[in-house]
Amino acid sequence: HLLLFLVFVGPFNCFASYSRATELFYSLNEGLPAGVLIGRYVQLNNRSGELHTSAMEIDREALCVDSGGAAVFGGPAAVSSSSPSSESCLLLLDVLVLPQEYFRLVKVKIAIRDVNDNAPRFPVPHIHLSVPENAPVNTRLAIEHPALDPDVGTNGVQTYRLRDNYGVFTLDVEENESGERTPYLIVMGALDRETREEYVTVIIAEDGGTPPLVGSATLTIGISDVNDNCPQFSDSQLNVTLYGNSSLGTHVATVHAVDMDLGSNAQITYSYSQKVPQPSRDLFLLDESTGAITLSSKVDGDTPRLHRLIILGNGPGCIPAVITVLVTIIKVMTRPPEVVPRFIANEVKGVVYLKELEPINTPIAFFTIKDPDEKYKVSCHLDGDGPFRLTPYKPYNNEYLLETTKPLDYETQQLYEISVVAWNSEGFHVNKIIKVQVLDDNDNSPVFSQQLIELSIEENNVPNAFLTKLYATDADSGERGQVSYFLGPDAPSYFALDKTTGVLTVSTQLDREEKEKYRYTVKAVDSGFPPRESIATVTITVLDKNDNSPRFINKDFSFFVPENFPGFGEIGVISVTDADAGQNGWVALSVLNGSDIFVIDTGKGVLRAKVSLDREQQSSYVLWIEAVDGGDPALSSTAKITILLLDINDNPPLVLFPQSNMSYLLVLPSTLPGSPITEVYAVDKDTGMNAVIAYSIIGRRGPRPESFRIDPKTGNITLEESLMQNDYGLYRLLVKVSDHGYPEPLHSTVMVNLFVNDTVSNESYIESLLRKEPDISIEEKQPQISIEPTHKRMESASCMPTLVALSIISLGSITLVTGMGIYICLRKGKKHHRADENLEVQIPLNGRISLHMLEKKPVEISNI
Repeated sequence: HLLLFLVFVGPFNCFASYSRATELFYSLNEGLPAGVLIGRYVQLNNRSGELHTSAMEIDREALCVDSGGAAVFGGPAAVSSSSPSSESCLLLLDVLVLPQEYFRLVKVKIAIRDVNDNAPRFPVPHIHLSVPENAPVNTRLAIEHPALDPDVGTNGVQTYRLRDNYGVFTLDVEENESGERTPYLIVMGALDRETREEYVTVIIAEDGGTPPLVGSATLTIGISDVNDNCPQFSDSQLNVTLYGNSSLGTHVATVHAVDMDLGSNAQITYSYSQKVPQPSRDLFLLDESTGAITLSSKVDGDTPRLHRLIILGNGPGCIPAVITVLVTIIKVMTRPPEVVPRFIANEVKGVVYLKELEPINTPIAFFTIKDPDEKYKVSCHLDGDGPFRLTPYKPYNNEYLLETTKPLDYETQQLYEISVVAWNSEGFHVNKIIKVQVLDDNDNSPVFSQQLIELSIEENNVPNAFLTKLYATDADSGERGQVSYFLGPDAPSYFALDKTTGVLTVSTQLDREEKEKYRYTVKAVDSGFPPRESIATVTITVLDKNDNSPRFINKDFSFFVPENFPGFGEIGVISVTDADAGQNGWVALSVLNGSDIFVIDTGKGVLRAKVSLDREQQSSYVLWIEAVDGGDPALSSTAKITILLLDINDNPPLVLFPQSNMSYLLVLPSTLPGSPITEVYAVDKDTGMNAVIAYSIIGRRGPRPESFRIDPKTGNITLEESLMQNDYGLYRLLVKVSDHGYPEPLHSTVMVNLFVNDTVSNESYIESLLRKEPDISIEEKQPQISIEPTHKRMESASCMPTLVALSIISLGSITLVTGMGIYICLRKGKKHHRADENLEVQIPLNGRISLHMLEKKPVEISNI
C-alpha cells in the first residue's frame, strides 16, 4: 500500500466532481512509456490530483511475483469500476486529501495487464530422454524440463513441437489443474537400438501472444538396449586337422559367436553339447569364455582319428547357437626328437629359481637332444624373450648349455617363460618349456615421492597438529620393500614422525616470531639385510597470525621543542614495532587527543604540529598515540607523549608600574638620602634567563638628575643626596627594563616623573611640562646584575691566567656576598627607622597597585 497526501493551498475545485468517490479502479498495460496519465484523484502532482506512470518503467512480472511472471509499467489508462481479473497485477493506493476542511480518503486500485514481452525459455539448454527399444507405439514419456514463460494466460506457453521427428516421434501437451502445461514425447514407430541408438532434435516451445514468441532446447533421445538378440555363429561347421605328434596345449581351433545387444545382454559362454562323448571332452579342452579349443591329452595309437565337437553359444534368455567342429587327427609315423634337461640352478617342478644380480653367464641347465629313430639330424634353438642363450657345449654333440646373458632384475620382470625347441630333418619338432623365476634381493633403496617436502602451518597451532604424510616406495618385495620412517638428527625434538604410517606431526605450538623456518632431514629405511635408506629434506614455513600487538620502544616519550617551532616541523619520531609479518605487522599511528593541533606520519612515525606553538599560551602537551596493526581483527597499543616547550626570548619585559609616562610623583625636599622614592615594576612572560629583568636609567633631565638611582634588580628608585633649594623642579628619568635573553635581550622603556617641591601649587602647569617631549640624551649603560649569561663559550687558555681568573672570581664573590649582607641589614634598619618617623612616600597620580604588587611590603603613600 502506498499512502499519498494531496495538499491544496488554492481554491478547492479539482475534486468537485469526484468529492463523493471512495474507491477507484484503473487498469493499464505493462511496457508503456513513462509519464502517461492514469487518471485523477491519485496524486503525484499535489495540485492537479493526476496520477501518471513513473519515470522508471514498472515490471509487472517483477512486481507481482505471486501472480506469475514479470512485466513493465506504463501506458494509457483505462478507468474501470470492476475488479481486475485473476491474471492482473493489482496495486493498492490510499490517497488522503488535505487540509482538514477538504479531507477525503480515496482508495485506488491499479491493475497492471500482462503483455507478451517474454519468450518461453527452457531451464536447461540440453534435455536428455531415454526410451527402451522395445517401447510400443503410443508410449508416452514426460519431458521433465518444460519451458517457462513469465507471462500469464494466453501469453504463457501454449504448444510444443519438434524440429525433426524422424518419423517415429511426436509431442503432446497436458495441462494440469493449476494451468501448467507439460510436454510428452509419444513413440509413433518401432525402435531398434541395434539400428540406431540415439536421436538428436530440437524441442520448440511457443506462447499464445500475437505475434507468438518461441524458445528452444536440444532434445537427445537415447534408445536403451533390451535383450532382443541371441548369439549367432557365422558358420555352422568348422573342419580342423591335427597331427598326432602335437604337444600338449597345442591350439586346435577357436569358435566365436556374436550377440548384437550390449553389456550383460551380449555376454556369451561356450560349452559342449551333451552329445559330445567324454573321451573327446577329455582330449580337447574348451575355454568357456573365449571359445578356444586346445589339446589337453597326448595322442596315442588308441586315440580315434575323427572327433565331432558340438559346441553351444549360450546367451541370457536365449536358445543356444550351435556350431560343429570336426577334428581330424593325422597319424605320424616318425617320432619327434627328445629333449632331456639336466638343471644346474635350483629347480622345482619345472621352475628354475635365480637370484637377481647373478653375474653374467650364470649356468641354468644342460639339454641333451636325442633322435629316437637315430636316423635324422636334429637341430636345437631357444624360443622366447629374456636375457638367456642356448649354445652347443663343445666338444660334445647334441649337448647344449642354457645360461644368462646379463644380470636379472626382479623389479623389471619376475618370471620368464622360454622354450627349448628341437626338430629333425623331417620337420618334426618338440618344445620343452622352461620357467625362470627371479628371486628378489635388497638391491633398491626406498624412494621418496619428493626429495624436498615443502610445508606450511599457521603459528599457534593446536598440539600434535598434523603436518603431512610422508610416502616412500621400495621396488623390492616382501620385507625388503617394507619402509619405516625416521627423523634426521637435525630435527627439533617437538616434531614427531610415525615409524609405520609416515605421519609427521608437531607436538607443541609454533611461534613465527620465535622461528619462522624449519629445515631438517627425514629417512626412509627398508627392512632388508643390510637395510637400505634414503633421505629427504623437510622445510616448514610458519605462517603468521596476528598475535602480537604493536609495541612502542618506550611507553612514555618526552620531546623538548623550542616554542615558535614552525608548523609541520618534525617534533620527534615515535618508534613502534610489530613482531608479526606482512599485513599483520603493518602499523598505523594516530593521535587520540589533540589531533586538531598535532598529526603523526604513519609511515615514518614523525610527530608534527600543525601550527606554531607558543609556550606562553601552553607550556606542555600530553598526547596519547595509538598504534593499530593491519591484522583481522586488528590489535593496538597506546603510548604517552609529553611535549615540553622550551622558552625563546620572544617577549620583552612588560612594565606594570608606573602605568603611564604622564604620571608623576611629589618628592618632598625633606626626604632623607637613601630613602626609597618609588619603583619600576615589570614582568616577562618568558622563563629562565629570558625572564630575568634588569633596570637601568638611560636618560635623565632635571635640576640635579644624578640625585636619583635605580636598583638594577628590584627597580627601586632611591634618593642618593640631600635635596637643596636649587634642586626644586621636575625630574624626568628614562628607565630601560631589559631581560637577559639569548642571543639578543629584549627591553622596554618607561618615563618616571618626579616633582621636587613642598607641595603642588599648580597641577596644570606640571601636566603641561609632562606633555612636552623631554630633551633627554640616552645613556647606553648596561645594568649591573651579577648574573652571567650561560651561553658564553669557554676558550682555552694557559694555566696561569685561569688560576688568576678563578682567584679574582672567588674574591669578588666573597666581597659581593659580604656587601649584600651589610646592605640588607642596613636597609632593614632604615626601613624600621623610616617607619618610626612616619615618612611620607609619594606614588604617581594615576597609579594603581597591580596584583603583582600584593606580595611586596606595603608602604605609606600619598596621592597628589
